[in-house]
Amino acid sequence: MITVKVFTFSPIQENTYVLYNEKGQALIIDPGCYFSAEQETLKIFLQTQGLTPIQLLNTHCHLDHVFGNKWIHKQYGLELYIHEKEQPVLERAQQSGLKWGMPFENYEGPLHFLAQGDWVTLGEDRLQIILAPGHSPGSICFYNEEQGFVIGGDVLFNMGIGRTDLPGGDHATLLNSIKTKLFVLPDATKVYPGHGITTTIGYEKNNNPFLA
Repeated sequence: MITVKVFTFSPIQENTYVLYNEKGQALIIDPGCYFSAEQETLKIFLQTQGLTPIQLLNTHCHLDHVFGNKWIHKQYGLELYIHEKEQPVLERAQQSGLKWGMPFENYEGPLHFLAQGDWVTLGEDRLQIILAPGHSPGSICFYNEEQGFVIGGDVLFNMGIGRTDLPGGDHATLLNSIKTKLFVLPDATKVYPGHGITTTIGYEKNNNPFLA
């Protein structure tokens, strides 16, 4: 069984997720820890819970979701898993940090690519990869059918959707991704977004003003 822990990091208020099981194995998704104190918070949590990180994943590679990639790589020896269309986004992230007044050291280690229909495993549990572009060219979501949740990145928010005015974004593509990739999931499916509070597929179907 997977337990989901969320941390909200950086001035951009990004949600970093640690998914872990009863055997102490953990996945780290979108480490947005920008300050050393945030890195320490994440490190202490992993230590006190007795967790061993086994995989580093990004839903997409905008700067606020990748701040902590290099630190995680150095601290735990993990290499990065993304969709291949996010590689150029990752390569631009450090420049974006300078533009927005948030300089950081970018991850430059090996990359491993995930595609639609692939699976990420955590012990006996599995997360299916859902490709949902629009906010970013290779945005992916991590869906666990058994427990009914999806780690959605910046695709779908509580009463909102991801912005599409950044390089590689496309509004029509994002709406199509939400309607054909996420809204086909059961209404009770919990959505853990890249920013803000948890929601459900059913709630967003019925209430999200961007998807009426």
